[in-house]
Amino acid sequence: MSWFVLIVSGCFEAVWAIALDATQGFKKLKPTLVFLAGLVVSMLGLSYAMREIPTGTAYAVWTGVGAALTVIYSVVRGLEKAHAVKLALIALLIGCVVGLKVVS
Repeated sequence: MSWFVLIVSGCFEAVWAIALDATQGFKKLKPTLVFLAGLVVSMLGLSYAMREIPTGTAYAVWTGVGAALTVIYSVVRGLEKAHAVKLALIALLIGCVVGLKVVS
């Protein structure tokens, strides 16, 4: 259960990161509320998962999932350009997350 919660909280890390950009310096209310909600859910999930998963592993997975999803979102929305190297590195990042689960 901890691994599932960790992955979901990593997804919410991407939510708050994307919402943070959309707040435009906390000047927009709706993205600010999404940011705050995503941040709380993400941190609560990380905290829960760290009861059973070692800190270093949990944090690496949490940031890896969040970073990968944030980049994927940005590429799909056309906010960032996709190059073969960038996509390969994101694939490696996801592979590292899977690898951490396998060796845990």
